[in-house]
Amino acid sequence: MGDYRIRAYRDEDYEAAREVFANGMSEHVPALCVHVLKQPWVLLVLACTFCLLLTSSKSLLLPILALTLLLATGRQLLGRAWAMYIEHCLQGDLLDIRATYLGSRGSCFWVAEADECVVGTVAARPAGAQQGELMLKRLAVRKDYRRQGVATALCQAVLGFARQQGCSAVVLNSLMVQDEARAMYERAGFEKYREDVLPTLYGRLANVTVSKYRYSLARRS
Repeated sequence: MGDYRIRAYRDEDYEAAREVFANGMSEHVPALCVHVLKQPWVLLVLACTFCLLLTSSKSLLLPILALTLLLATGRQLLGRAWAMYIEHCLQGDLLDIRATYLGSRGSCFWVAEADECVVGTVAARPAGAQQGELMLKRLAVRKDYRRQGVATALCQAVLGFARQQGCSAVVLNSLMVQDEARAMYERAGFEKYREDVLPTLYGRLANVTVSKYRYSLARRS
């Protein structure tokens, strides 16, 4: 379980790489539900619903059942919304990995291989916002291969590639539910420089924040 190697993506890795990413992202649904449940307006709606039903029905069972139904429905809706986001990624840059990441200079895609299986992925492409910066994307590690340094090794592959390309920094975005990933980025030397709420109705309602990190290569050269 501890033996793995980081190598460049090959066409035969396609299905496995997409599966590792999709499965890794799917694991964040429970954390997303807890995050949304903590929002003040959600707690207010649940409390008001409980009180109104308790007052009108004079029964404790009805409000409890109603809240259970609301929570279950919310869980389903959040799960579907998250699945749509994953599918958007799979139909976007991950639809044709070779064309997106290996078809142009300054981009690349790596996999972590162990026991003759793909157990991790990471990609890099030029960051559009700032010239000379490289964006780290699609970092994912299979659950049974975590805490073995695989994610850190994948990050180092991107940093080494950025140095070869003469980039000034590596940047990345991390969602608020990716606590484990953010901790790993910070241990690797990435620094958070900004935090934004997704500029969509869903993003504002659920307070979905995106943390932006930068690893400055200029200061470490």
